[in-house]
Amino acid sequence: MKNSEAFVKDINDGNAFKGDYITLGSAMLDGQTMTNTFVNVPLKTMNRHGLIAGATGTGKTKTLQVLAENLSEKGVPVLLMDIKGDLSGLAKPSLGHEKIDERHAQIGLPFEPKAFPVELMTLSEQDGVRLRATVSEFGPVLISRILDVTETQAGIISVIFKYCDDHQLPLLDLKDFKKILQYATNEGKKEFQDAYGRISTASTGAILRKIIEIEQQGGDLFFGETSFDTQDLLRIDENGCGFINIIRLTDIQDKPKLFSTFMLSLLAEIYSTFPEQGDSGRPELIMFIDEAHLIFNQASDALLDQIESIVKLIRSKGVGLYFVTQNPTDVPEAVLGQLGLKVQHALRAFTAKDRKAIKLTAQNYPDTVYYDTAEVLTSLGIGEALVSALDEKGKPTPLAATMLRAPMSRMDILTEAELGSLLAQSKLARKYNKEIDRESAYEMLNDKIKKAEAEEAKQKALEEKETIKRAQTKRQTRSSSTKSNRMNPIVKVLTSATVIRGVLGIISKMIK
Repeated sequence: MKNSEAFVKDINDGNAFKGDYITLGSAMLDGQTMTNTFVNVPLKTMNRHGLIAGATGTGKTKTLQVLAENLSEKGVPVLLMDIKGDLSGLAKPSLGHEKIDERHAQIGLPFEPKAFPVELMTLSEQDGVRLRATVSEFGPVLISRILDVTETQAGIISVIFKYCDDHQLPLLDLKDFKKILQYATNEGKKEFQDAYGRISTASTGAILRKIIEIEQQGGDLFFGETSFDTQDLLRIDENGCGFINIIRLTDIQDKPKLFSTFMLSLLAEIYSTFPEQGDSGRPELIMFIDEAHLIFNQASDALLDQIESIVKLIRSKGVGLYFVTQNPTDVPEAVLGQLGLKVQHALRAFTAKDRKAIKLTAQNYPDTVYYDTAEVLTSLGIGEALVSALDEKGKPTPLAATMLRAPMSRMDILTEAELGSLLAQSKLARKYNKEIDRESAYEMLNDKIKKAEAEEAKQKALEEKETIKRAQTKRQTRSSSTKSNRMNPIVKVLTSATVIRGVLGIISKMIK
């Protein structure tokens, strides 16, 4: 009993904040929920990033849902990566259940079903607000890192971008990019060589193959116009709730290259366009990246370096990144070390490797006299988790095994009719779903090539005409010369030696 009192006091003291906060649930000790012993997370430190981890079926998605709901209720916009397709229910209130009432009675919180403002987005052909970006917006450095090219090939990409800038050739989609690469070693070879030096066809061929790899994963749908304005992620509805923007990614699991490309471009755009926030009391935007291993598993070293850099810097813009994955080891150590909030659901110890991973995971949490952390990790039930956050001074809060509150919204997906109704009401869909294919590098270069070919054909025709004319003149001159040298037949007879001798003979006789 004395131990329980000390535990409750430590949890209450460690979770008392001056500023606004969200409540995740109530702390547990020895498997018992301590009613009204709330585990809170201050809004002020939610831009310090976080992790939601745990084995399949332990409640990670519901934890994500709870965090998103409470942030929205506090007026903080949210961006969710919905890879499993089970988050659209945020748009509708919970149907309620006796088990939910029982859970909340143990926690000491009233349960109130509630719907939240939701915007559905898509990278692919799924219904939703289309997310796009142009090749130019990526820039040569980011494109080179995404394509994982060599230093020489990265230099060629920089030259390509420089040429397009110098000649006002917009690089909007992948066909523009492919066209200028082909032009650089074919029709425009001399032009490029004179201005920038020789460009190897082997290098441009390798870059083209990398582009095709992204294209085959759906990159041709992502690159183009209209470019998505990241400010549209920050909308607040008429009730003061932040919009929950859900990116539908159910068909993206076999396209990790496209997913990591999109994530990197989005983070880079947010970092470059959001103002520095300073030490404010609340975040600007919170992003949840479900199945985070899809970003890291197949990312190149250059891409990982870029992601790690952005994770370290983006919190100054008031943006928090929350990675949702099965095991904390899915996240690189350099990123893991930047995560302030950790919500660790149960892990399963089926193998020696699993047991080793659990011991390593336990070492990521603050020491506590109340738990054997490694043991608790394997004994947590569904909807229970070890929670450690950062307080308003940036220090870790007491580690607490927590009975998590239930989502206020529906714990199920929307029906097709409900999805259609939600999309029909979307203002952003009307803004971004109109397909635009304005004149860009592809069309301009084709036009330039056609004009050059037409000019070449015209010049060739003129040269051929001139050659024919010269040949005709030469024949005429030759003909005239032949005629002038040919003697009239009568003159020829009259001036022949025979005639002359005959005439002279007759004259001679006449004289005699």
